[in-house]
Amino acid sequence: MGVAATLSGHRVPGPPEPDLTPSEVVARAEAIAPSLVERQAETERRTFYAEDTHEEFSRAGFYRILVPRRYGGYEFGVETFVRVVIALARGCPSTGWMYCLGASHALAVASLFEERAQAELFAGGDFICPATVVPSGAAERHPDGGWVIDGTWGYCSGSPYATHFMGHTMVSAGDGREPAPMLFVVPREQWTRLDDWGHALGLRGSGSHSIRVERGRVPDHHTIAAHMSQLTVTDGTPGRALHGNPEYGGGQLSFMVLEDAALAVGMAKGALDAYEDLMRTRTTSFPPIVVRAEDPDYQFRYGKAAGMIATAEAATLDAVRQWRETAALGPAAVTKEQELRIAAICGEAVTLCWRAVERYLFPTAGSSAVRHGERIERVWRDMSMFHTHAGVSTFLATLAKRDLARARFGIG
Repeated sequence: MGVAATLSGHRVPGPPEPDLTPSEVVARAEAIAPSLVERQAETERRTFYAEDTHEEFSRAGFYRILVPRRYGGYEFGVETFVRVVIALARGCPSTGWMYCLGASHALAVASLFEERAQAELFAGGDFICPATVVPSGAAERHPDGGWVIDGTWGYCSGSPYATHFMGHTMVSAGDGREPAPMLFVVPREQWTRLDDWGHALGLRGSGSHSIRVERGRVPDHHTIAAHMSQLTVTDGTPGRALHGNPEYGGGQLSFMVLEDAALAVGMAKGALDAYEDLMRTRTTSFPPIVVRAEDPDYQFRYGKAAGMIATAEAATLDAVRQWRETAALGPAAVTKEQELRIAAICGEAVTLCWRAVERYLFPTAGSSAVRHGERIERVWRDMSMFHTHAGVSTFLATLAKRDLARARFGIG
């Protein structure tokens, strides 16, 4: 194992496989995905993916894709991460969701926090940190400095194997002003995962349990006095300066919605895989009785859905390209309008995937193929649940489009 950097006199171990490449990591995810299909039912029953799957992800390097190289990560960037998410969600939507929303927040920490905090938070190498955007709980000042935090935060996807938790709470601004949001990160030993997930319509295996913090001590340098969705990077970020990598100065809001698009594409590709199996093995219900793959109506439905999903994937990957190129231009290029334009692309990608599944695949798969536990039935449930997520049902569906127009026309 190499050495990535020396900080405060301590040697920081380099990544476990120094010569590993982004294409190799993506290939590992694609190779693992078929085994996830076979374990979808047990993942739902458990409410999160199995420990041996978690260990396989760790060995494959998935939890270090976005971690800076100086802290033992691979620093492979957003495109590699998105491709891995698509592959895993294609195999099992719950597994892809749990992985994505656990591993993705390494980018936020590496971008937004100062060197001291990063050195402490990334000290373990693998970084799994569920996050919630809805403020909850309470924070009070500790006499010796820092904060004492109490509260319960729901929908913490990725919590079963998490190393940290990122949440928001409201703190008093003083002088009679309204309380203001504060982002904070706490390590695993300071919180408890509640056994309260698995009863929703879909994504039952996504590990989206609640997290409870009781008298958690959080130093000031593990907090940011803002809400993550409202942070601007146009003046630069600590991570861009520290790592010399423009992706650690990219738009935080637009990255969050790139995750949504990647998950939708992966789920829809899984539904298309299942439909293709039915095309090859099932026959039509009415004469002439032929294998579905030979029937013009089934051919149209498959082709239409395949085209919609391929378009969504192409749009998502191009949105990644725009995100990376914008970050590379410098902090001033990462404007609110550009962030919202990427969000609008992601919103349309999510819509295309949902329509492909809802209109063309699920209704024509046949009643026996949409029984409980069948692959298409599970994807339909998972994508239905996906659409109740505030980031999709509210932000991508309405707010991002409205706000893009307001930004374009200079309306405050």
